[in-house]
Amino acid sequence: MWSAKKIAAIIGGQCELFNIGIEAGKSEIILEADAVIFIFPSYAYGLPLIVSRFVKSAVFKSQYAAAIVTYGTSPGGTLAEISRILKKKKIASSFFFRIPSVENYLAIFGPQTAKTIERRLVMQREATEEAARCIMERRTNRVNTFRPLSSVVSFLFSFGVKVFYRHYRVTGGCDGCGLCGKVCPVSAIAVRNKRPVFSGRCEHCQACVNLCPARAIHFLRVNSKTPVYCHPEISVDELSRLNHC
Repeated sequence: MWSAKKIAAIIGGQCELFNIGIEAGKSEIILEADAVIFIFPSYAYGLPLIVSRFVKSAVFKSQYAAAIVTYGTSPGGTLAEISRILKKKKIASSFFFRIPSVENYLAIFGPQTAKTIERRLVMQREATEEAARCIMERRTNRVNTFRPLSSVVSFLFSFGVKVFYRHYRVTGGCDGCGLCGKVCPVSAIAVRNKRPVFSGRCEHCQACVNLCPARAIHFLRVNSKTPVYCHPEISVDELSRLNHC
């Protein structure tokens, strides 16, 4: 979200932000603009499932599209995956770009050191500004779409997502504030009897784990003592508004 906001601010004009988690639920998706820019994180070397479904379903009435992946450890073949989808949309010009950011998938990679976070935030800012300049100049490029290892890892992850939501644990520290449901970009969490209930709509973004004020949502090795992360210039209120606008 931080990179999306920054790019929109640099481009200016009539640039608008939309949450794919909300837009994907519409019966008809028509993308009509001078330029369509997708910004998404890499999940296990591939596209988040909802991003893949959204782009495949969308009708493009734009001749320029940019696909930008934010990543912690590695983007793998994420851009290759969306490149294959966009190619079928017959878009005249496409641009692909990678933005390094802070790794926040705590379940596997664990918390990052303060020094690493500081360094990655600088990298994210520089890369985001470069991405905005390239888009304003309407630059184009191509990516290697042959990424077999990434395709396998992403494929396996897509199966995992279907069951991961069953393995979130809510401790007695939960006070039923409902924040987890508010920051969920796909509305996969309902609060019942002051306790979060996770559904199969979950994309496994881990926002609930990273942003729970009581640190009451656990997953695998992530517990109440695990340091969590959210971009320092993004507030919980902003996330809530974008997810439920």
